[in-house]
Amino acid sequence: MNIKILDTTLRDGEQTPGVSLTAKEKFRIANKLDEIGIDYIEAGSAITSEGERESIKGITSQGFNAEILSFSRPLNVDIDYCLDCDVDGVNLVVPTSDLHINDKLKTTREDLLDLSNNAVDYCKDHGLIVELSAEDASRSDIDFLRNVYVNAIDHGADRICVCDTVGILTPDSSFELFSKLNDIEVPVACHCHNDFGLAVANTLSAIKGGASEIHTTINGIGERAGNTSFEESVVSIDRLFSQFSTNVKINEIYDVSKLVARLTGVYIQPNKAIVGENAFAHESGIHSDGIIKNSATYEPMTPELVGRKRKFVIGKHMGTHGLNSRLKELGLDVNEDQLQQICCDIKELADKGKTVTDVDLQVIADNVLEINHEDRIKLDELTIVSGNKVMPTASVKITVDEDEILNAGVGLGPVDAAINALKTLDIFNDIDLIEYHVDAITGGTDAFIDVIIKLQKEDKVVSARGTEADIINASVKAYIAGVNRLLRD
Repeated sequence: MNIKILDTTLRDGEQTPGVSLTAKEKFRIANKLDEIGIDYIEAGSAITSEGERESIKGITSQGFNAEILSFSRPLNVDIDYCLDCDVDGVNLVVPTSDLHINDKLKTTREDLLDLSNNAVDYCKDHGLIVELSAEDASRSDIDFLRNVYVNAIDHGADRICVCDTVGILTPDSSFELFSKLNDIEVPVACHCHNDFGLAVANTLSAIKGGASEIHTTINGIGERAGNTSFEESVVSIDRLFSQFSTNVKINEIYDVSKLVARLTGVYIQPNKAIVGENAFAHESGIHSDGIIKNSATYEPMTPELVGRKRKFVIGKHMGTHGLNSRLKELGLDVNEDQLQQICCDIKELADKGKTVTDVDLQVIADNVLEINHEDRIKLDELTIVSGNKVMPTASVKITVDEDEILNAGVGLGPVDAAINALKTLDIFNDIDLIEYHVDAITGGTDAFIDVIIKLQKEDKVVSARGTEADIINASVKAYIAGVNRLLRD
């Protein structure tokens, strides 16, 4: 059975506190959602604002394969705005719990039913596809809920949706609720919220109970604790439910996850299933050994399935098999005794609470392998002039192969000026700075700054780090350390 996906990242997902997407950003997300095979895209809520309507129009004008919907209340004014946006259909949301009917709308069940039926009629008279979503369905009287659905279908509704608006379902109660509705003659959808961390579990139970469509958001973003996670649901259906499938291109899941994280600013927790940075990372020696022999020993799926790559993390739990694999990636061949010594040195460093980076590993390996080298470039002096009305200027004195060299440079800021003062020298030719990252190790204005950079020369990429209380010194030292490594290699 094929399960349809309605993605509501652009509507329910955008209701995440602090998230507000531009029309261009919404289009980029919608384009990617269509590209990976999403069946229905809820592009927004047309009643919200003129800017929102322009965003929706920009999406509906593209001729996507996905059906494009707008959120709508059961009011003609909302529906008219949806029509102005040229959407294919509406997600017509009608409250069905007594709590919402009595306390929020201040109306009766009978009037609510008439309101729903009239709204469906108005939509169908204007050629819209209608998915009728019962808001707070999980706290609604089941007989009244069924009555709302049956009436909507009689008036032409194409699909119906059960909304667990405050996330109170459990996997058992979700299965039971959808089982009671699985004789409905149109497709039944499931829309869950994650207030108790059960949105994905409840969604999967809904499918087992008879739901043929699910509502999701990328990375599970949304109000409060968020919505059903798209990536977790889709991959679970693919890997755990052999009788069900989706139209999603699973190998592009990581790409769309990262896109949404960047554009919304809602970044992904490292241990998040499927798309978290640690989802396919291994440090434990036992795990690394098993993974190298057969990835199925400690991975329920290959990282390539979802567009990821496996990585072995350097740390005190690492075993020699994972360590040797990482050393080979760095181009280092060691014997058994050397491997054991490197492993012991890493554990000693990690026991002090230090994160062991590739640079640290390189230094440790160099010491064990007794690779002695003399840096070609040494920093002797660094002077910075910067101020409110002064273009940041840096002068450097370095020693290159025992020759003293003086140079100066300007930049947008003092760090930029200092790096520019170095980059214009011949020895730095053809070396590109491809990544620059800064962390404050301690608190306060006198915090130690950890600068980590990546440099590239032709097809060789190296990392280097500099740690100082002064960010400019740390940056320059990291840069020179990286260049020295490239020149040695």
